[in-house]
Amino acid sequence: MFRNILIATDGSESAGRAVTSALLLAKSEGAKVFVVLVDAPMHAEPIKKQAQDLLSRTAVEAKAAGVPCQTIQVDHDRPDQVICATAKEKNCDLIVMGSHGRGRITTALLGSVTNAVLRHAACPVLVWR
Repeated sequence: MFRNILIATDGSESAGRAVTSALLLAKSEGAKVFVVLVDAPMHAEPIKKQAQDLLSRTAVEAKAAGVPCQTIQVDHDRPDQVICATAKEKNCDLIVMGSHGRGRITTALLGSVTNAVLRHAACPVLVWR
């Protein structure tokens, strides 16, 4: 059913659960995953290095699960736009992301980035709590 799955992560606990679950789903479907991490352009090098390390660990986890994986790190102020555009560019038929990220701004039930992706994505979005 799913061939290409985009996993959006930011290193939060919720995103970590989403990554693990998405990899299990991808393995069962024989799908390829694209893992995207969107970082604010003004973050200092140590933060960017942490992001690279997170993507590297995720790629190792995907390889161990036998799931083809491509990681993508983007500097941008609007993670929701990057997530939706990347899903479209990579022909993803599913986006998987956590319900709340590490951002400071959240809404009552879902994080602001998650809400924006739900509103604008051209494919189904699976939100993991």
